[in-house]
This record gives sequence, C-alpha cells and structure tokens, in this order.
Amino acid sequence: ASAQTTANRFFYELTYKPKKDSTKIEKGGTVLDITNDKSIYRDYLAVSQDSILKVSFEKMQKSGVFQDMSKIIKQPKFSHKIYKSYPSMKVQYVDAVLNGGRPMYLSYSEDVKINWSIEKDKQKIGEYEAQKATTDFGGRKWTAWFTEALPFPDGPYKFSGLPGLIVKIEDADKNFSWELKGNKKIENYNELSYGEQLMSQFGSSTKTTDIPREKFEKTIADFKKDPFANMRDQLAKIPADAKMPGTDKSVKDFIAEKEKETKELYGSVDNPIELPQPKTKK
Repeated sequence: ASAQTTANRFFYELTYKPKKDSTKIEKGGTVLDITNDKSIYRDYLAVSQDSILKVSFEKMQKSGVFQDMSKIIKQPKFSHKIYKSYPSMKVQYVDAVLNGGRPMYLSYSEDVKINWSIEKDKQKIGEYEAQKATTDFGGRKWTAWFTEALPFPDGPYKFSGLPGLIVKIEDADKNFSWELKGNKKIENYNELSYGEQLMSQFGSSTKTTDIPREKFEKTIADFKKDPFANMRDQLAKIPADAKMPGTDKSVKDFIAEKEKETKELYGSVDNPIELPQPKTKK
C-alpha cells in the first residue's frame, strides 16, 4: 500500500501594489503547503475553489449541458507555483502557457541563497513570538519576522533559510507584504488541484519542462501579451456560424471574449516581486 502524504498548509494574506509606483493596494490569499520532502507556494484561488469546480463539473456531466466554468471560477492573478525541495531548498518556479488550447507547464530551477541578518528585535505577529531578520533579494530590501515555534526554515514565495517559519515579510517600499493568518493539517494530501486532476484525466500533461530562466521569462511574457497566439490557425478553420455548446454565442465570439478577459487578467498586475537585474558583461 502506498504511504499517504500529509501536509501542513499555511495561509498568508498578501498585500501588494498591482502597478509600479501605484497608490492602490490590493489583497489576496496565498498558501504554502509543506510535506516531508518539499513545499509548494501558490495563489490560494488555485486550490480554494476545488469543491465548487467538482460540484459544477459533476452537474455538467449529469446534464450533458456545457457550462462556462469561467463564470463560476475566479482566475488567480498570480498563476505561478514555487516548489522548494527539502532539505536543499532548491527552487523550481512553474507557470503555464496555452499550447493548442491545453496548458503546458514550464519552469526554471535555481539555487536561491538568501543572506539574512538576524537581529535582536522581537514582536508578536498573530499568535507567535517572532524575531526580526533583514535581507536584500531581487533588487528590494526585505524585513522578515520568523518564529521558531513553527520549525520550518521556509516562507512565502522563494524566501527560506531562517531557523523557523517566516510569519511576516515585506519590502521597504511596501510593494509586497505577506502575513501568516492561519494553518491546518491536510491528510491524504494531493499537490494537484482538482482542476489539474481534471485536465490530466482529459489528456493534458501535468509534467513540467525545465528551461533556462531567461528563456522562461521571455516565453511567459510573450504568452501574456498574446495568450491565444498559437490557436490562430485552429480558430481560422472553425465555420463562422459554429455555436459554442450550451450558449447562443459563436465559437469565435466565445474565444474572443475569453482572450479579452485573459489579457485583462494578466495586465492587472504589472509590478514584479523581483526587479529585473542589470546584465553583467562577460
């Protein structure tokens, strides 16, 4: 019998400026799932809607009537996932592009060594006594608070390497701030969301292709500018009067609507956590 995986799920509230130099502040949820050999960080929306998606899909199966899931499910503004391998803490940063209408997962891997300065200052963050640490990372200055009461050398995003879990971290200009708001243990843990499991059932691969970071960033940036680029040839072959099942819209109008929504979603956040670094001359 295969061993059942258990995970500790930590819920962080993310407060962020969606645009550079913006006075507007937005909030969202993120989760850090820690198992015995890795952690996975992602947008909370990627996992929080599993039960809604499951009910909707089963209803659609029974009725045989197409339902536009995007009317029910909210898309995460942060679509990436970050894996950290234990105990090395090597980072794998994963995101997806569409390939023929199906998600194709790309990633880059890196050894992230964060040089922390642990300071004497202490304060209570939520229910935890926490200690201060500072660092420079990704072109920003960060202040973190960690607690040894949660003995995981981990934290949100790529942050790790302190003698306890990071319960709060923010940059000096308050572009990004994560604060721990709760945690729970998950028995029979599956790292794939229900949506990912469904895609896998219908023939989409959940395997990840690891490529150099520079190529990864260019591919993702190009995709976000024109998310449906590689579907143009297929869409051109669809008859003009073809209707989308269960709707009164043509397939082309339906796709055009989805393309507009997707572009707006990707354009809603234009403030990278890690600032572009000047290239060193060889």
